[in-house]
Amino acid sequence: MSYPWGDTRRYNSYSGYFRRQFGRRVQKVAVNAGFSCPNRDGTLAYGGCTFCNNGAFTPSYCTPAKSVRQQIDEGIEFHRRRYREASEYLVYFQSFSNTHAPLDRLRAVYDEALAHPAVAGVVVGTRPDCVDERKLDYFARLARDRYVAIEYGIESTSDAVLKRVNRGHDFACAARAVEMTAQRGIPVGGHFILGLPGESDADLLASAQRINALPLTTVKFHQLQIFRDTALADEYALDPGRFRFWTLDEYLDLVVELLRRLRPDLVVERFASEAPPRFRCGPDWGSVRNEQLWSMLEKRLEARGVHQGDFFITLFPEHLKSPRK
Repeated sequence: MSYPWGDTRRYNSYSGYFRRQFGRRVQKVAVNAGFSCPNRDGTLAYGGCTFCNNGAFTPSYCTPAKSVRQQIDEGIEFHRRRYREASEYLVYFQSFSNTHAPLDRLRAVYDEALAHPAVAGVVVGTRPDCVDERKLDYFARLARDRYVAIEYGIESTSDAVLKRVNRGHDFACAARAVEMTAQRGIPVGGHFILGLPGESDADLLASAQRINALPLTTVKFHQLQIFRDTALADEYALDPGRFRFWTLDEYLDLVVELLRRLRPDLVVERFASEAPPRFRCGPDWGSVRNEQLWSMLEKRLEARGVHQGDFFITLFPEHLKSPRK
């Protein structure tokens, strides 16, 4: 059976999206260009979001002591050993807020990345309060002949939860940034954390309606993990009972129900995250890798005879006549 996104998987996969975009496999290569964050450098606050330890998800070769070109070369060499079929690469600016700088600084960084002969485009991770019209116009110009996507850390659709984790912006700010980006024809992603303090399973499932209303191209979901050297780790140490952690089976059940409520044209990049054990200090699922989690999710979707968007398609079939891009 073929689903609305054009293949036989029961969710709209990130790999399938790029095969449709490029006709072949492309691989992300992470880079740390040395940007900061307004929640850390005093622009908004100090200390960062309560959940954030940037080192937990930054590859070892990524360091701003190296040039962007050197990090790309080392990242390509690393991935060539693991993914031999990839011939082109997307540079993923992952660490901190990668539009939190003057426009001249952004031009220098992104022009350097796009000058690499093996680079097909860039994916820019940032916060919704770190873009403006001029910066987005610059990325729109780059996107005329290269793949350029902007991925926003939205984290939650609840203002109360965002305030609780010291995020420094509300959901309306995220919605404005997503809309401004999509209006320029730039693929736009949204990152959400499942399980932040104050959100129930019912809240998370209900949030699908607000996510669907955004002109997003891709979504990325992560389960909450408690990382060392964060304010959230201190809160957890004082009162672990305030936190909700799912077993792996419970989490898969939640993700199945969330997928069923998502628009079928939304590309699902991730639904879980992994970090080195040295960073983790809360409950976790042990050594289960992301590849295994995807396999488990697909089997669960198949066993239940459900797929991404089946609730959405039933309720809003007219959406499929003119899906968002």
